[in-house]
Amino acid sequence: MPPLFLYIQVMLLSIIEKRIKALGLQLPQTTAPMGAYIPTIICGNMVFVSGQLPTVNSIAQYKGSVGDGISVDEGYQAARLAALNALAALKSAVGDLDKVKRIVKITGYVRSAPGFEQQPKIVNGASELMVDIFGEAGRHARAAIGVSELPAGVPVEIELIAEI
Repeated sequence: MPPLFLYIQVMLLSIIEKRIKALGLQLPQTTAPMGAYIPTIICGNMVFVSGQLPTVNSIAQYKGSVGDGISVDEGYQAARLAALNALAALKSAVGDLDKVKRIVKITGYVRSAPGFEQQPKIVNGASELMVDIFGEAGRHARAAIGVSELPAGVPVEIELIAEI
């Protein structure tokens, strides 16, 4: 039998956090903004999460352009990590991810090499993660936009809007 404190920790996890753990993932620590903005803002029953990067402890895990040094699969994984960071920011704002009624919209910015046209495949990393975690409430509207540069040289940035 696991120690009592581990049992209590598992019991305190929200349903959504249990799903995240079941996927073999964990919410990262939130990081400080890279500019003059705040990570989230709550307006009525909507939470707007500023663009999040594929970082761990503020260190970029991927650098480069998709289609030139970053493969489609790496871009997909980068979007997934950025989306996990967005969920950490969302949790920080609302306290418990079980308060999320639905993911309303994701906007994905993909640093793309000239001629690269598969931005939707990259942003699927974020979109599919939301469905894996929230089920039908994770299905959302979306934009997948190709850009020439992103902060810290990362290949993807994800922002989201959630209803609470």
